[in-house]
Amino acid sequence: MLIHYKRKIDYSNIPRHVAIIMDGNGRWAKRRGLPRIEGHRRGAETIERCMDTAIELGINVVSLYAFSTENWSRPKEEINGLWNLLESFFEKKLNTIIEKGVQVRHSGSLKELPVNVQRIITDAVEKSKNNSRIILNFCLNYGGRHEIIHAVNEWLQKKPSQELSLTPEIFESYLYTRGLPDVDLLIRTSGEYRISNFLLWQIAYAELVFMKVLWPDFNEKHLYQAIYEYQHRERRFGGL
Repeated sequence: MLIHYKRKIDYSNIPRHVAIIMDGNGRWAKRRGLPRIEGHRRGAETIERCMDTAIELGINVVSLYAFSTENWSRPKEEINGLWNLLESFFEKKLNTIIEKGVQVRHSGSLKELPVNVQRIITDAVEKSKNNSRIILNFCLNYGGRHEIIHAVNEWLQKKPSQELSLTPEIFESYLYTRGLPDVDLLIRTSGEYRISNFLLWQIAYAELVFMKVLWPDFNEKHLYQAIYEYQHRERRFGGL
């Protein structure tokens, strides 16, 4: 099946920016009688496989929905477990990430995060900032509505006195994702059909692909399959 997709896709028509809602970690664990945090651990392992395939395909940016502003309502034990996983992920993988030419970016609010998590993210961003092979954009403590409100407030505080109104170009310069291209392809795993407050501005004309696979089971075949489906959509951007 993977060979089929590798032969069929058009390598001149690869989406520049792929965003992924990594859903299904908890259900993956529950089906196996495991604690939810084990599902998150296995989901973290999927990230490296996904990025290797994205590099192979020539994708420029991958944005991962790692922790939403709504996820704070989850049990404290699970949230603390996620921070431990994040710390472990970067301790083990940062050197490999840098060697592979991956530039780490962060979209979201840092200030509500634990101090050690803020340090880990800042360190990963700083150490990988000169890499240019692919961008890995971690959307952590991120919400689309919050980002839009944050951008407007930033503009109100920082705008030049002669700047009387917002344009799309000015507005985008205040987003967490400033400098990144709009999302071409949004993938959600686990079979849910929602965008869950993810990159609301950036996905305005994205193609949406919903896959039944749970995130820990997501592999290169699934990414190739999503690209194949993307390439068989007619993107008119509001035109005829």
